[in-house]
Amino acid sequence: MPELPDVVVYIEHLESRLARRTLERVRLVNPFVLRSVTPPIASAQGKKVVGVRRMGKRIVIALEGELFLVLHLMIAGRLRWLGTHSKVPGRITLAAFEFTSGTLVFTEAGTKRRASLHLVEGETALAAMDPGGLDVLGACLREFADRVKRENRTLKRAITDPRLFSGIGNAYSDEILHRAKLSPFAQTASLSEEDVTRLYDATRATLAEWTERLRREAGADFPEKVTAFREGMAVHGRFRKPCPVCGSPVQRIVYAENETNYCARCQTGGKILADRALSRLLKASWPRSIDELD
Repeated sequence: MPELPDVVVYIEHLESRLARRTLERVRLVNPFVLRSVTPPIASAQGKKVVGVRRMGKRIVIALEGELFLVLHLMIAGRLRWLGTHSKVPGRITLAAFEFTSGTLVFTEAGTKRRASLHLVEGETALAAMDPGGLDVLGACLREFADRVKRENRTLKRAITDPRLFSGIGNAYSDEILHRAKLSPFAQTASLSEEDVTRLYDATRATLAEWTERLRREAGADFPEKVTAFREGMAVHGRFRKPCPVCGSPVQRIVYAENETNYCARCQTGGKILADRALSRLLKASWPRSIDELD
């Protein structure tokens, strides 16, 4: 799922291409992508774009008359920018937004249609869609600590909760926790002030550095290679590869459609965390520490 760094770079490129441009036509290639009824999607046509902003992991395109197109890419949704008269990709296209300068194409790979489009009217209606997560890059340490300590839960769940923190998902949470040298299963109530400060610094640094890195990679071109797995990540998507800090093999915990990657030596005091499926299968053979693997 595109997270804060990816969404920010998307928005910067959308602003440069869409600002003050008129949305001439909205084509719903897959009508199920539209999750709102009022106002009708046709009311967006003929309106100029007055701004583009981020709301958590959502992209908001503001139009004249306080109309807002809200795009949630979810896991497999992506955006493409095509020149005028270019043919949109057939099978994966959900919607196309046609401007005189080009066409913004909303796509989704796979068969599970989770990506969504809403058209809402008024700032109040838009605010109702905001889960309320804190923008860590604009927050002070006290605000961050208040969110972390709001309720006791695992650290991974806390920092990926969109009601607590804005724009952080599975991929960058792995990178943040590795940088902070904290276990994804640590309980937030057990964190010391030093832990919270380290987590705050790691979150801000990770998000800022990856945003700048993706910005440089895209350059003047519209970002095309938006993925949760990137070269240069420390642990995410690097199962069994060496940790860039200590060289130990990166571990993982698989659950549902996600996985958590971590370094046992850097983050959990050498302990290999139980994976629900594998640890139950292997039982006594499940390794308890990273040293059993070395």
